[in-house]
Amino acid sequence: MIELFDTHCHLDDEKFDEDREAAYERLRARGVTRAVCVGSDLRTSESSLRFAQTHEGVWAACGVHPHEAAAAPEDYLDKLRAISREEKIVAIGEIGLDYYYDLSPRDVQRRVLNEQLDLACELDLPAIFHIRDAHGDMLDIFRARSVLPRGIIHCFSGSRETALEYVRMGFYISFSGPVTFKKAPNLQAAAQAVPPERLLIETDSPYLAPEPVRGRRNEPANVYYVCEKLAALRGMTMEETAALTAENGCRIYGLPFSCEKRETIV
Repeated sequence: MIELFDTHCHLDDEKFDEDREAAYERLRARGVTRAVCVGSDLRTSESSLRFAQTHEGVWAACGVHPHEAAAAPEDYLDKLRAISREEKIVAIGEIGLDYYYDLSPRDVQRRVLNEQLDLACELDLPAIFHIRDAHGDMLDIFRARSVLPRGIIHCFSGSRETALEYVRMGFYISFSGPVTFKKAPNLQAAAQAVPPERLLIETDSPYLAPEPVRGRRNEPANVYYVCEKLAALRGMTMEETAALTAENGCRIYGLPFSCEKRETIV
């Protein structure tokens, strides 16, 4: 019995335009019974929602990514607030800081992040955080706030110590394809250290394909390989790891959890 939860993907992305429905059928066949399609601006927040509304086992998140912060219209918060009223919206995201590409000025990234943190608290929704080369500033922002939403550090890429600091703040830590890479000892050490009740898996597809499909377009069905690697790292069975991370995903997103027996293609 196996039930996988891809807690972060982008099935609305144009890279799926040629085979989106086939990718959905493959994820279902692989035992991925739940997935969250995540927005990065107003347009993709709406397209993620539309996909979720028409596909069983898919939910959506709405938010403005740090790359898109400078382009956010003045009324973007009102528009996100309206989108968030839809039944299949389960989070605000993805939001955060990206100092690697710096596609938006850093002061604008921080302002838009804080505005969306306030929105997540107002709506009592979890937040999905994108953090690249910016853990120091992100931790400082979290420490400076009197109220934080519950949330997920998506596609975690930091150290064991940084992961545990986020856990102490109450966040979940989500691992994606890079944890399967051969030259990722620090990331794998973090995956071993995160408490089981805070552990999540994702694909971030179409990006970051895991071994053994590294270099190809990623898709939600490949969350199987992330789960398989975490199981090996933590000395657990595949079934235990799948059930644990699926239950954790349901908890943070406020979804019901039941492990159903189904045939899984391996």
